[in-house]
Amino acid sequence: MPQRAILDHEFIDWTKSSFQLLENGLNGSARLPFHGVRKAAVAQFAKLGLPTTRDEEWKYTNVLPIFKNQFALANQEPVVAKNAIDAFGFEGLRDKMIVLVNGRFSKELSTLAIDDSTVKVGSLSDAIARGEKAVQEHLSRYADFNSEPFVALNTAFTLDGTFIHIPDDISMPHPIHLCHIVVAEDAAAAIASPRTLMVVGKNSQVHLIESYHTLEESAHLTNAVTEVVLEQGATVEHIKMQLESKSAYHIAASTVHQAEKSCFSSVNIDLGGAIVRNNLNVVLNGENAESHLYGFFRTTGSQLIDNHTFIDHAVPNCESNELYKGILDDSSKGVFNGKVLVRQDAQKTNAFQESKCLLLTDDAVMYAKPQLEIFADDVKCSHGATVGQLDEDAQFYLRSRGIGEEKANSILRHAFASDIFERIEVAEVRDMLESLVFEHFND
Repeated sequence: MPQRAILDHEFIDWTKSSFQLLENGLNGSARLPFHGVRKAAVAQFAKLGLPTTRDEEWKYTNVLPIFKNQFALANQEPVVAKNAIDAFGFEGLRDKMIVLVNGRFSKELSTLAIDDSTVKVGSLSDAIARGEKAVQEHLSRYADFNSEPFVALNTAFTLDGTFIHIPDDISMPHPIHLCHIVVAEDAAAAIASPRTLMVVGKNSQVHLIESYHTLEESAHLTNAVTEVVLEQGATVEHIKMQLESKSAYHIAASTVHQAEKSCFSSVNIDLGGAIVRNNLNVVLNGENAESHLYGFFRTTGSQLIDNHTFIDHAVPNCESNELYKGILDDSSKGVFNGKVLVRQDAQKTNAFQESKCLLLTDDAVMYAKPQLEIFADDVKCSHGATVGQLDEDAQFYLRSRGIGEEKANSILRHAFASDIFERIEVAEVRDMLESLVFEHFND
């Protein structure tokens, strides 16, 4: 039997036995309806197995190195000192944090206080237990575990996470910062399964920041799922920052469902991780909806960062814009696969997509695959991908003005990335990220 098949079989067996242990510890919550979803998800994962490079969607991303580790479910109650997370907050927003440790909401570490009693921000498991209507209507409805093995794995092991419900006609006065931390407390690599559900009511506005961190360099897998629902006229800016250690593995699936006249803006930043895969699926399901997707990644060493996006124009008169940029160094690899689907009835669609990457060495590799599938005839759509090196004329210009080679290269890299950071509306986050990335370039 091939090594891959043995590994797949072993991990499926581990999943089944770990799920049995989890189920035995659920007590009364095993009787809640969501546990039926968990059981269906673990059964589906056993059918799907782990993806391989023979799967078209995983052609350039080999997950085999991840599962050579010995895994254990992340400890649900690790001890984390409050000062250990000080560096993960943003200046001016440290009292706006929801902290999740190994995928579970931490009341002790969280600092966010909501004045409006109609706005709900807190533990997903608590919301499931009290039968929140929005949870019953939306949880696990959009993130499809029937075809996505890592979504199935997350759903099977979802014990907690974050539930956010913004009612109609509310403009949140400050961003909400979800700070995810993974703590491994034994020799086995930890698997954390954070889950986020955010439902934003009609004509409401909110900025959501998700940041992912580690407290040590040990290997672990963050397998995250986020579902965002925008009702009519809602506006959401979603900023996701993956800043985990170079020993970490990170797989994330974000699914967005938009009603008419809603506006969703996403900025995805990846600086850490050994193997990283981001799946971002957006469905424009109401007329005059807009979606704007931006991303930046920086790789060094042997890192691999894979961004897969899918924008589904399901109805007429919608617009989407997409721009992803990457800078690759050493022998690192990057992947961008962006697909835009314009359905037959989606006339008057505007859809624009672009990927741009810089290779700093001959050993760095970038795989870019922009895709358009258009079944309507009255549309404006374009896509493109470029891969190149730093501009030699610009380098010469800076060098001729007394700027050293390394400093000149750092300035040019920062200029290349800056138009992604300019899309971030929250000034505190934008300033911190620009400073952090500039430090990376100087290093």
